[in-house]
Amino acid sequence: MTFLDEEKWTSRVFTGDWTRAAGGDAPVVEPATGQELGRTGLASPADVNASATRAAEAQSAWAATPFQERAAILRRAGELWQEHAEELKGWLIREAGSIPGKADFELHVAAQECFEASALPSHSVGELLPSEAPRLSMVRRVPAGVVGVISPFNAPLILAIRSVAPALALGNSVVLKPDPRTAVCGGVALARIFEEAGLPAGVLHVLPGGADTGAAMVEDPHVRVISFTGSTAAGRAVGELAGRHLKRAHLELGGNSALVVLEDADLDAAMSAAAWGSFFHQGQICMTTGRHLVHSSRYDEYVERLAAKAEHLPVGNPATDEVALGPIIDAAQRDKIHGLVTGSVEAGAKLAAGGTYEDLFYKATVLAGAGPSVPAYDQEVFGPVAPVAKFSTVDEAVRLASDSEYGLSLGIITADVNQGLALADRIPTGIAHINDQTVNDEALAPFGGVAASGTGSRFGGAAANIEAFTETRWVTARGDVAGYPF
Repeated sequence: MTFLDEEKWTSRVFTGDWTRAAGGDAPVVEPATGQELGRTGLASPADVNASATRAAEAQSAWAATPFQERAAILRRAGELWQEHAEELKGWLIREAGSIPGKADFELHVAAQECFEASALPSHSVGELLPSEAPRLSMVRRVPAGVVGVISPFNAPLILAIRSVAPALALGNSVVLKPDPRTAVCGGVALARIFEEAGLPAGVLHVLPGGADTGAAMVEDPHVRVISFTGSTAAGRAVGELAGRHLKRAHLELGGNSALVVLEDADLDAAMSAAAWGSFFHQGQICMTTGRHLVHSSRYDEYVERLAAKAEHLPVGNPATDEVALGPIIDAAQRDKIHGLVTGSVEAGAKLAAGGTYEDLFYKATVLAGAGPSVPAYDQEVFGPVAPVAKFSTVDEAVRLASDSEYGLSLGIITADVNQGLALADRIPTGIAHINDQTVNDEALAPFGGVAASGTGSRFGGAAANIEAFTETRWVTARGDVAGYPF
């Protein structure tokens, strides 16, 4: 019997038990081959209501569980990610189209998220305040209650566990809606991990589903906090609906991140970072380097070298071949990518490499002369496309890098670290890396963007997680009953 145990989850959802969903079931498809790998349950709004009700009932007892016990369950969950990494890696490769290295990284981060979260139950959750009255005055951080987590397909494990683990650790119950395209590695895997780790039944629910399922979660009165990762368009809809119901929504959304290559950059050292930033996981990462801004004196060499690297990156099935790029998640996403590439060429950009595909395998693509008004430069592509533009002065680089509705990540390549830090201060983003590309993640680091990239750093690190998944409560205590004039 395998750890995931397909008999448990076939055509079912997780509600503390494995149950049939009112929404029926859906195929689990391998994008590289089109093969059906299994079938998971598909939750309906009625399933959401039932799960949210049960989660609310289970939450009080879970919050009252001694902090050592909650911490132990999170530690055990971290160990289980490590113990079953090989089996889970296979699902990340086949279901999500991950190359093996990316799958390894997701599993590493999943374990680390649980280990970091295991420290939260014993973390300080309040402070004493001075008071004008003769009383003890304090602030307490208390669990929010039921947390709804909506996660996407591209890094399905990381982008679910980074909310699920800290929310559970802080005494909340969780209803998770993974993208149905990655329902196993982004949903079933978490259910099995916490089931085996000893989490009480009813504290975690896993309900793959579509937009109607997500909307039902946001609207359900038992769900008090929404943690959403996805596109900016979908995030705006979630935030608007949550606001209508007076709920907090933590939104981690799209990006069109810039990599600024200054005149003094060492291109020998920079090219692997540049390629990784745009082509890692087929560009299906919110932090992907979407705009390469290169000093005019280095521009021609940069384009030539990046194009040469792109042409030599093998594309294929990561389950059977040694490749750098696997498949795009589905045909709709592939067609969107190709439309942006062809539209960019029509707008005046030059195709320096790639621009073609076979089935869902899109070649690493470099677009030269891709500045403002070129579609692949202006928009988030979410594919393996590297638009390259030039600048002449640092002020121009700041203007170009800042001229975007997004503000997620930033990379700066320079021989002068102080110059890089000063430049980063002038460009509004939630994340900045000097002498590195834009795609980085660590469980203990705050993560999030500004502007159309989301509502700030509400993921990663104790302070961000406590802010995200608890409520602030003012409590006072006196030795006698207070007296008043009437």
